[in-house]
Amino acid sequence: MKIVAPISRIEEIAPLAAAGADELYCSVVSPRWLERFHTSGISRRAFANLPDYADLERAARLADEHGIRLSLALNAQHYSAEQLEAALQIVADFDSLGGAAVIAGDPLLISILSRHSFRLRIHVSSIAGCRNSETAAFYRDLGAHRIIFPRDITLKEMAVMIDRHRDLEFESFVLNDGCVYEEGLCHTIHLPAKLGGPICLDQYQGEFRRLDGQPLSLEEQAALQNNEQDYQNWLWYRFGCGFTMTPAGLPYGPCALCALPEWETVGLHSIKIAGRDAPLARKLKGVEMVNAVRARLDQNPSDIRRFARDIRQTPDHCASGRMCYYPMTLPVRKEEENNLTPDVSEIP
Repeated sequence: MKIVAPISRIEEIAPLAAAGADELYCSVVSPRWLERFHTSGISRRAFANLPDYADLERAARLADEHGIRLSLALNAQHYSAEQLEAALQIVADFDSLGGAAVIAGDPLLISILSRHSFRLRIHVSSIAGCRNSETAAFYRDLGAHRIIFPRDITLKEMAVMIDRHRDLEFESFVLNDGCVYEEGLCHTIHLPAKLGGPICLDQYQGEFRRLDGQPLSLEEQAALQNNEQDYQNWLWYRFGCGFTMTPAGLPYGPCALCALPEWETVGLHSIKIAGRDAPLARKLKGVEMVNAVRARLDQNPSDIRRFARDIRQTPDHCASGRMCYYPMTLPVRKEEENNLTPDVSEIP
């Protein structure tokens, strides 16, 4: 499995390659794009991009020097006709630089790219919400070479799609960013904290009322309060335990390290570390963690999962299941903790 890591500055390329990344991905928002369209929304992460095409050229050269592939994210959900024309020129320039792939979420952009004789490959963004084999076939027929799975999908669903489409590569999230809603259906952008943060972190204030107009009983009030606290706890895990790290600097947040043995078995091609907007230290530790687990894939799956579970030295977070991209692995891990032989066929 290839480790795919994000960059937002060219200075990140060398250390991430040294840490074990096989592929990198980035985006670019140039002054020319801003002047023409008055928006930085060329990709899903509007505020974590290379600042100019000169930086993209340097990034492509550095990636080649380090023997790793560089992909360009143009994964807004949709573009205007003028934006599609501009995006096509960006792709042509990136192709001439030796870029490896374009990550796209707009079906029209994917179709347009496939009709040109570019050397680079087309990766379907998780934004496209490819959740079943028929959708994968649709994007394959449009010209896609790789499908990036959305976050909230089961391991068995992945296995079925991979098995039915051996002519496609598949990629899945392994670390860092969660999504409160279904990202493929969310038409907001990821604002930085200083501009208000993502809309899913808004703290709405309200009150509960019964439809029949009667006052809430103490039991109902307690149940509603517990539900709200439970949601806030889930939200905290979804956003990296409050965007914190372990004392050793390892990032918290949605994690799929325990899923690597299953992915290796079914033939997943790539595992993606999210977070273009994260600091380099977080990206580096993420690559190091994934690489450490990947290096053990020749061992017993139970030993691999145990190593993955212990890597942060925070068993309570793992036991909660809320820091898991794929919490369906939790029953297996609990059986292993009790020295039982897990039945991995029961992972949904």
